[in-house]
Amino acid sequence: MILIDLAIGLPTMLACLILQVSVTFWVVKYYLRLSARQLSGSGFLVGVRPLMVVMVVMMAGNFLQMAIWGAVFFVLGEFDSMHAAFYHSAVNFTTLGYGDFVMSDERKLLGPLEAANGVLMFAITSAALMSVLQHMIKVHLVAGEKK
Repeated sequence: MILIDLAIGLPTMLACLILQVSVTFWVVKYYLRLSARQLSGSGFLVGVRPLMVVMVVMMAGNFLQMAIWGAVFFVLGEFDSMHAAFYHSAVNFTTLGYGDFVMSDERKLLGPLEAANGVLMFAITSAALMSVLQHMIKVHLVAGEKK
């Protein structure tokens, strides 16, 4: 059972990593292109909009990963509806662990694998947001020194 769960969970984790890294590269490139044109010399609040775009897109990547895990649970027959599978996935991915929906004994290891995946993917999201915020602050400090 453990090996089967690992054979299902590890490729799913890898797919989530590829997705989140792709989203991260795209959104950071978007921010850097935008910041080169708009942020220098602008008010500080101008930087909030691109930061919000970065956050929303990164979270969309996380929600898509929850949907991937939910689809895996649904295809495995763990839940009767995609809604229940997605809800259970979101609870696992965010490490809330409500326990109101429980998977079968054969697939219980997938829950902790998804939780570990969620922690890692939220870490990537947090790191990207922090990097963008640091860049935004640096641009505004340099712009302030030039005045």
